[in-house]
Amino acid sequence: MITLKSDREIEGMQEAGDILAGLFHELEDYVKPGLSTWDIDNFAYKYIVGHDATPGELNFEGYKYSTCISVNDMICHGCPSKDIIVKDGDLIKLDTVIDYHGYLSDACHAVVVGEPSDEVKKLMDVTLKSLYLGIDQAVVGNRIGDIGNAIQEYAEDKLGYGVVRDYVGHGIGPTMHEAPDVPHYGKPGHGTRLKAGMTITIEPMINVGSFECTEPDENDGWTIRTEDGSLSCQYEHTIVITDDGPKILTSFDHELDAKYLWNK
Repeated sequence: MITLKSDREIEGMQEAGDILAGLFHELEDYVKPGLSTWDIDNFAYKYIVGHDATPGELNFEGYKYSTCISVNDMICHGCPSKDIIVKDGDLIKLDTVIDYHGYLSDACHAVVVGEPSDEVKKLMDVTLKSLYLGIDQAVVGNRIGDIGNAIQEYAEDKLGYGVVRDYVGHGIGPTMHEAPDVPHYGKPGHGTRLKAGMTITIEPMINVGSFECTEPDENDGWTIRTEDGSLSCQYEHTIVITDDGPKILTSFDHELDAKYLWNK
């Protein structure tokens, strides 16, 4: 069942999104070589609870952490660990959900520790543009397939990257995962029709190599990696579909939003 959100619900999700954006700004300064992903998760937990909110991922279906921190070839669901020490050049995907008094927002932001390689810089740019190409299609009257097709056509068909199939975006609020699923591949004109008041996540996971991924790591039961060991990147926003177009509820940088959405 797809729920259309009220103005009150959207306002609450926006407040959660603002906390999430603030966390990402802090993490950009905090993440340094020599830190463990456990340290980063602990920092995020303290920030979230310090802003009168709750980490939505903590204890979700048995997950033990406040964030997913996926490094290099990890696609998603990377479990924070004292044994994973970030080093110069690492590509880190920081994914979390904020629960602000029952209102949820979900986002992922990618950062590089130190100086990125040309390969990493290009992958990040392609993934970020893929996200915004998908958001641009999230308008009343379009269908879910229009979002996925825009991403797949650009990242995979045009540039040869792999668009992950096994993990997709989703509806959100008041629970973390709701209908509809939002694949980052697909056919235009197919799938659920988009209506004003729908709140969804768009979160393309783009691999340098094949789109195929591993089963969850046998040690932690969660971490997903690229099958071929290639680098993977992800960006994610929670958006609400309005009669005036998509509104990003987890905006990290309004100027960046404008650059990608209106000056493609």
